[in-house]
Amino acid sequence: MGPHPAVADVRRAVRECLGDLPEGALVLVACSGGADSLALAAATGFVAPRMGLRAGLVTVDHGLQEGSAERARKVAALAPRLGLDPAEVCTVTVGRAGGPEAAAREARYAALAATADRLGAAAVLLGHTLDDQAETVLLRLARGSGTRSLAGMAPVSGRYRRPLLGLRRRRTAEACAALGLDPWEDPHNADPAYARVRVRRFALPALEEALGPGVAEALARTARLCADDADALDAWAERAWARARAEGERALADVGGPAPGAGCPGGEPGAVAVSVRALAAEPPAVRRRVIKRAAEASGARPAALAAVHIAEVERLVTGWRGQGRVALPGGVGVVRRYGTLIFASNVT
Repeated sequence: MGPHPAVADVRRAVRECLGDLPEGALVLVACSGGADSLALAAATGFVAPRMGLRAGLVTVDHGLQEGSAERARKVAALAPRLGLDPAEVCTVTVGRAGGPEAAAREARYAALAATADRLGAAAVLLGHTLDDQAETVLLRLARGSGTRSLAGMAPVSGRYRRPLLGLRRRRTAEACAALGLDPWEDPHNADPAYARVRVRRFALPALEEALGPGVAEALARTARLCADDADALDAWAERAWARARAEGERALADVGGPAPGAGCPGGEPGAVAVSVRALAAEPPAVRRRVIKRAAEASGARPAALAAVHIAEVERLVTGWRGQGRVALPGGVGVVRRYGTLIFASNVT
């Protein structure tokens, strides 16, 4: 007899995710001990050696709950049974910036990145499921996010891979039960103080009751469609960015203005100039992406750069009334001069 259907589903998802890795590459599974990451770890320990790959486990102790160190040790101790070696425990200190969820996530990813670098891992597998994707899309939709944000979590993002985005959370629980694995239930996952928990416990069930079954699948499908659209717009914006910057530099040269990066203005090396005419010719979705790219290239902090900042800069193109400097996070300012938008830290 073959494996339980749920076990087979998880193994198949892992196999498809790892197909492009070279033989002998090391894959790490980020495992909290919950059903999703535990099922993922078991599947990876089975699949990876059969594909000529090495597979290990890393678990992060956030130190936020009593007994967390012991739990992390127990998760790491499961590795030999699951066919995973090496097994690492990373202990982190969670800060306060951005709230508890964001701070824990930042600390976790920093630890995963450092461990992957040290061990030379080609990929780090994360246990996010279709349900996690649906929750992410709904949360971002409620915040008024754009297409790229509504694309949700990417199946592949650098070294990070999410093999289980096509599987429901209940499927991973079934896989663990079939394998005799006892997942740990994080009490934070039932705490309504967290927005994601409220979406999981109240918002999604209410939508299912009002609209019928399949809401989670529909939201995940929306994420895939938005990802395709965002990829196309990003490629378009990349070409528009190159044109707008080249035209901006020519416009400054034509009037004898300072060249960006060599004194634009006051010798600011990170300064960027983009053509107002080129920006005005683009659709709003592309124009806003170019503005964001220019802002980040000149030193604006990406994490703090919000839609309201981009909109203020866009008004220098579409609603020009002689207004002055627009301030961006990170001390960067934007002014309109010589038919260009100049992004620089000391522009006035």
